This record gives sequence, structure tokens and C-alpha cells, in this order.
Amino acid sequence: MRDSGGVFLARHGQTAYNAEPRFQGHLPVPLDATGREQARELAERAVPYGFVALYASPLERALETARTVGQRIGLEPRLDARLVETDCGDWTGRAMAEVQAEDPERFQAWVDGDPDFRFPGGESFHEQAARVQAAMADIRAGERPVLVVCHRHTMRFALGGDWRPIGNGEIVVLT
Repeated sequence: MRDSGGVFLARHGQTAYNAEPRFQGHLPVPLDATGREQARELAERAVPYGFVALYASPLERALETARTVGQRIGLEPRLDARLVETDCGDWTGRAMAEVQAEDPERFQAWVDGDPDFRFPGGESFHEQAARVQAAMADIRAGERPVLVVCHRHTMRFALGGDWRPIGNGEIVVLT
């Protein structure tokens, strides 16, 4: 399965906030027991790729996942702050059901991936897309094959706005 030129993205393992669901944004939420198992499974699935570089978001859930993978494949994660999840602003830490009931129109724009969406008091999808694309350009210019452990929205913007569901611990081919 060794791929000499690929860039691969992996979503961090599950957190209690993912399970609830609740907006995490930039909070330092650790993996839960399921997420730690997903990280171990991801590490095993990563072995056959022959990754020569490992990048990660510095947010706790992604870093914990990347460290688990890195221990298994013998790589230290290189942190890049441009890979962090969207800054959820005023929605950070709030239950999604609560936000949906309170602000259904804006919540639906978030669900739909409206390119003009901005979290109240936080980051816009345009801003996140720009920083993620810059990070991906730098990563593409480096060693391959490479694994990037990050977040669902980070992956979506790295994939050019692909809004399909991406599960915790999932690996997706970028190039």
C-alpha cells in the first residue's frame, strides 16, 4: 500500500463533545475512551502507507491522536496551527441542539457549509479555508507520503469544500 506521493488526511478520534454533540472549536477537549481506541485503530491502518512525515493540529484531540499514530509508525508529529478547527466564537462549548433551537437559520447555514457562514464572534468559513489551503500548499511541497491529523472542517476545506460526512479516525486521500 506504500504511496510515494500521497497526502492523506485523518480526523482525530472521538471526544465527549463529538458524542453529545457540542461545538468544540479551539477548546482543549481530549479524546474519550472510544476516541483513544479509534486513534489506536488509525495507527494500525497507517502502518502500510509508509508515511515519512506526520503533521497535526495542535488542539488536544488531534495532537493526542497524532501522538498515538506517531508512536506506532515512528514519527513525531509536526504541529501547524493553521490546521486547527474553526473558531466557533460564541457557539464554543454549546450543545448543537441548543444552538439549532435558538438560531435555526444560522445553524442550517453551518450544516449546509454555506461559504459565507461565520460563527457569531468567531471565524468565517472563508477565513478557515484560506489558512487551511495555505497549510496544505506547504505540506504538499514537502516529503511524501504524509499524514495530516486534524479536524472535520479542516479536512473539508483541504478537500476544496467537500461536505461529505467524515467519521472520527477516518483517513481520506487528498492527493
